[in-house]
Amino acid sequence: CFLFLQKREISNFDYLMYLNTLAGRSYNDYMQYPVFPWVLADYHSETLNLTDPHTFRDLSKPMGAQTVERKHKFIQRFNEVEKNLSAQCHYCTHYSSAIIVASYLVRMEPFTQTFCSLQGGNFDVADRMFHSVKSTWESASRDNMSDVRELTPEFFYLPEFLTNANRFELGCMQDGTVLGDVQLPPWADGDPHKFILLHRQALESDYVSAHLHRWIDLIFGHKQHGSAAVEAVNTYHPYFYGDKTDLNNVKDPLIKSTILGFISNFGQIPKQV
Repeated sequence: CFLFLQKREISNFDYLMYLNTLAGRSYNDYMQYPVFPWVLADYHSETLNLTDPHTFRDLSKPMGAQTVERKHKFIQRFNEVEKNLSAQCHYCTHYSSAIIVASYLVRMEPFTQTFCSLQGGNFDVADRMFHSVKSTWESASRDNMSDVRELTPEFFYLPEFLTNANRFELGCMQDGTVLGDVQLPPWADGDPHKFILLHRQALESDYVSAHLHRWIDLIFGHKQHGSAAVEAVNTYHPYFYGDKTDLNNVKDPLIKSTILGFISNFGQIPKQV
């Protein structure tokens, strides 16, 4: 399949779906939903320049290392955790989980009901809801130390998830903004179809095609765990590595329940392929 990718006989989208399937990810499981990368870093320009490398996210680095300052903070956390006798890792949150998937797709059923169920029966506080592509990128790549989320496949083919066609009452933000459709970057001209078209073009661009293997190494490959992951600032809480946690050897039912709840709520690392 990789040879087909090199020869451009399959798309980057199809190759990522193939890898997700090999790694046990499925549309049928929100806890192991297919994971796709942020590919752009430009959500402010009036036009999108897919020939400029600065337009793109650094695919060689996880979301927690997209800026130098943020990377150093997570390295500091990794080094300090050992002193506190806690689980040593860079990230205590995950890049893909049931709540992340449901929050992205909350404007469509059945994800609306799933999201509310995970939130105790209601929508979240409006300021924490997915409402803007730009602000979500800034949160996950720069501003929020608890946010390292990646994307779902729908960002590259399904404009409907960006509109509140069902007119759900999603609440009002502190600045007075009433939540409705997702706010799009200026280069999308307020058109979800144009956003999807350009976003898919970005995924299939020459730049992403030349660098996508670096992101694959982080998520599905040799930089997923071990010393290579430490060096890449790409380690997560041990409970996220489902194949590394043998629940059969956990005798305490409370601890076992805690581990299962942790995985269910916060995500799971894909199988290494």
